[in-house]
Amino acid sequence: MAIFTGAGVAIVTPMNQDGLVNYDKLGEIIEFQIANHTDSIIITGTTGEASTLSEEEHVECIRFAVDKVAKRIPVIAGTGSNCTHTAIYLTQEAEKAGADGALVVTPYYNKATQKGLVQHFTKIAQNTSLPMVLYSVQSRTGVNIMPQTVAELFHSCENIVAVKEASGNISQVADILQMTQGDIDIYSGNDDQIVPILSLGGKGVISVLSNICPQETHDIVAKFMEGDMVGSRELQLKMLPLIHALFCEVNPIPVKTAMNLMGMEVGPLRLPMTPMEEANKARLIQAMKDMGIPLK
Repeated sequence: MAIFTGAGVAIVTPMNQDGLVNYDKLGEIIEFQIANHTDSIIITGTTGEASTLSEEEHVECIRFAVDKVAKRIPVIAGTGSNCTHTAIYLTQEAEKAGADGALVVTPYYNKATQKGLVQHFTKIAQNTSLPMVLYSVQSRTGVNIMPQTVAELFHSCENIVAVKEASGNISQVADILQMTQGDIDIYSGNDDQIVPILSLGGKGVISVLSNICPQETHDIVAKFMEGDMVGSRELQLKMLPLIHALFCEVNPIPVKTAMNLMGMEVGPLRLPMTPMEEANKARLIQAMKDMGIPLK
């Protein structure tokens, strides 16, 4: 059984002006997401600036999200690291906190071999009972999880149950599903590929777009699952200009900018992330206006 079906939000980590985590605001945006039918909260992922959180902050954000959500929808904790030992620690802490699953990204900077990836993910899986979602995003980490590697891990580790596929390669998604007999759950890691991945048998999306348009992102998946493929496709295509604007600079710079423009007051980014360039900000503002998103 899938951890969730639908649109899960890769939620931002709001900051105070002093750069510390703003837990009050995190609680507000979690409630906003649930009220607008988001199907899962994915905390401390790439969009949540996990790479610049201390281990203490990382764990506290997971605990806070689990407590705030209170089992209304699943909470998946980003627990990946380029250190296997650290990834095990974060995953075990997420399990203790009551998370419903762990999203584990490929080790970044190390550029592990496929053999190294097998050993890394296997070791984590052996040290937790949480369902694990592998996160393949070569553009951020420098290494791709090959379909054969995904299949090997899926068949050898019973709690590796899903993949967040952000390679951008639809053929790779098809190969993964073929090699796992369609039994592994796949979530799109790219907001512009939700419908293509659903058409191959995907379960939904782990979405940046959902931070500002949770209902619409939910509806793209819900319509498809209900058999309204035309409506799903039309909504996917309608959202494309906004999606492109949200990725015209490295994530999460644009989405945090967008949320602040909406008056959500999620605060600044942590270095080395910097404020959005003015030309790109103007593009983002226009895309939001075109979608009828009210700006403050």
